[in-house]
Amino acid sequence: MPFMSVLDSAILIVVIVLVVEVVVVVVVVVVVVVVVVVVVVVVVGEGGGGGGVAAAAAAVVVVVVVVVVVVVVVVVVVVVVV
Repeated sequence: MPFMSVLDSAILIVVIVLVVEVVVVVVVVVVVVVVVVVVVVVVVGEGGGGGGVAAAAAAVVVVVVVVVVVVVVVVVVVVVVV
C-alpha cells in the first residue's frame, strides 16, 4: 500500500512541523518573560530593594519549569496520538 506510506509520511511531517512550532513559540515566550523579569528587577533594584531580586528569580524558575512541563506534555501527547 504505497498510498498509505505516503499518507503516513505526510502525517509525520505535519506532526514534526507542529512540534517544532510549539517549541519555538515556547522558547520565544520564555525569552520574553525572562527579559521582562530582568527589566523589572533592574528597575526595582534601582529603588534599593534587595528582596525583589530573589522574588523575580523565583518567578523565572517557576515560569521555566511550567513551560518545560507543558512542552513535555505536548510532545508526549503528540507521540502517543501518532
